[in-house]
Amino acid sequence: MDGVPESHTGWTFVTNHARVLAVIADNHSARIRDIAAHCRLTERAVQKIISDLEQDGYLSHVREGRTNTYRIEPGKVLRHPAEAGLTVASLLTLLVQDEADRNPLPDSRRHTRA
Repeated sequence: MDGVPESHTGWTFVTNHARVLAVIADNHSARIRDIAAHCRLTERAVQKIISDLEQDGYLSHVREGRTNTYRIEPGKVLRHPAEAGLTVASLLTLLVQDEADRNPLPDSRRHTRA
């Protein structure tokens, strides 16, 4: 079936909640369908994650026609006691840096300035 993410077994370092939040940070009006495809989750799983994040105050949204525009609370502290003091903004900075490192510009575009 087209659009269904490949299954994944085993554990990962980054939670699905963090992945969804990172996609929303990159595009505040991302569609659930697009978030799901990027994160390799079902749309229903993404809806549940967004609901979790909104319920705990990490995320809110405004409906604009048929589109949701999300707002992330960057100063909100992460939930786990081992992450005391680490904010959403700190987490997103780490994830965004990782994404940039994994997708560098091609060599021909890196050093174009003299």
